[in-house]
Amino acid sequence: MFPSKKVQNLVGSRIQVEMKGEKCVLEGLLMSADDYLNLHLTNTTEVIDGEKSRVLGSVVLRGNNIILLNPVND
Repeated sequence: MFPSKKVQNLVGSRIQVEMKGEKCVLEGLLMSADDYLNLHLTNTTEVIDGEKSRVLGSVVLRGNNIILLNPVND
């Protein structure tokens, strides 16, 4: 299975996304993803050292800035 198909299966669930740069981790509800792994998250919060720090709301992430995707088990 291609990575984009696995990500498509996560639409509608909560995920954590590790971004390039300052090791930023975002957690939110995955609303959509395309073939380039560009993501649209809602109810997004920034996670620093395992604790939620600030609420970002609706966010669009560019696929080439994503390092890691993790589904969140509530």
